[in-house]
Amino acid sequence: MNTPTPVHIIGGGLAGSEAAWQVLRAGVPVVLHEMRPVRATDAHSTDGLAELVCSNSFRSDDATANAVGVLHAEMRRADSVIMAAADANQVPAGGALAVDRHGFSAAVEARLRSHPLLEIRREEVTGLPPADWGPTIIATGPLTSPALAEAVRMATGEDSLAFFDAIAPIVHHESIDFDIAWMQSRYDKPGPGGTGADYINCPMDRETYEAFIAALIAGEKTDFKEWEKSTPYFEACLPIEVMAERGPETLRFGPMKPVGLTDPRTGRSPHAVVQLRQDNAQGTLWNIVGFQTKLKYGEQSRIFRMIPGLGGAEFARLGGIHRNTFINSPRVLDGAMRLKVAPHLRFAGQVTGVEGYVESAAMGLLAGRFAAAEALGVAALPPPATTAMGALLAHITGAANPDTFQPMNVNFGLFAPLEGRVRKNERKANMARRALDDIGPWADAAPAAGTRPAA
Repeated sequence: MNTPTPVHIIGGGLAGSEAAWQVLRAGVPVVLHEMRPVRATDAHSTDGLAELVCSNSFRSDDATANAVGVLHAEMRRADSVIMAAADANQVPAGGALAVDRHGFSAAVEARLRSHPLLEIRREEVTGLPPADWGPTIIATGPLTSPALAEAVRMATGEDSLAFFDAIAPIVHHESIDFDIAWMQSRYDKPGPGGTGADYINCPMDRETYEAFIAALIAGEKTDFKEWEKSTPYFEACLPIEVMAERGPETLRFGPMKPVGLTDPRTGRSPHAVVQLRQDNAQGTLWNIVGFQTKLKYGEQSRIFRMIPGLGGAEFARLGGIHRNTFINSPRVLDGAMRLKVAPHLRFAGQVTGVEGYVESAAMGLLAGRFAAAEALGVAALPPPATTAMGALLAHITGAANPDTFQPMNVNFGLFAPLEGRVRKNERKANMARRALDDIGPWADAAPAAGTRPAA
């Protein structure tokens, strides 16, 4: 049997790596183009595949009543390399699935490099790939190189939409004062690899909280370039100081909410709490949860040391901000994630307007299966709309309004409605159950070399 023509994949992030794995497991060769280290980005620090540049959390792993947990389970069922690496490199994080970022990246790259049909080319692709490349996936993520982004804009006639994404600081564990801070997950809930005491909690009374909010608002921020000033933030990843500016109680009902936590020194719930989540397997680095920021570095060190327990904090990484871009997918992509004006090209990952590590990887999984099927000449059906992957795919390829399209995390509001009357408190559990029932037959129908071509 002749070896199929290779599928080219541009971008070695989570989506590109997942797409590559899905194509390879179908028996189709892959040429993976990754521009790092030939050309660096504003956020990456290594040239490793699937590097995590922001949080190390894949969010909730609850597949019974949480949409992202359902997505985790669906991807595991579809033999996701991203989920396999995450499970193998998890660190305690309550009900969330968090990973050792370096171990995770190394595991993904090792799995891909072990496959004999993979070729990695370290080079920047500066224009739209030619049609003679055959099926090609553009998975360049939110930091698509300017030259390629301009080529896409010129081809589609659509201006690139953009938003800012911010990075939270990381603190050395040994510099945290545990005479003040304590270990506890909300409601003592254990998560993957956890014990129910997986977060470091730093308490604030009302006076300290109000002084902290005032400092955030007054702190000196990064200046934007003129062309960046009209770019909107993504609402689910706002800088901490932007949230503070929206009202004095905003943070106390957001990332600093004290619910489900009890200060062992007082036996009471504090007025507000700053949580830190383990960031590496050794437990030496901890991420300040929800504290993405555009404060200048000096201001970050000063203001974040106002947090009780972090008065002597030493920072392994301070927060930052970078510009993310995404295409208007509902307008420019078809139902199989192909660019309407150049059908040999598919887009995958965060550049399509999904938000989050897992959502991006899921779109890579779908693009990989679609491209593998095309290379093999077989049919590849989309996942059912009752599933998390099907719901996301439908959203970006037509269900969303292209005039108001913005990045979206997976949520049950995207899923196909349940049939019949269902009690409100049972809706999420029923949707989760239905999704996991429906994903099995689709996952089992993955394209593979040697299958009969579509008629």
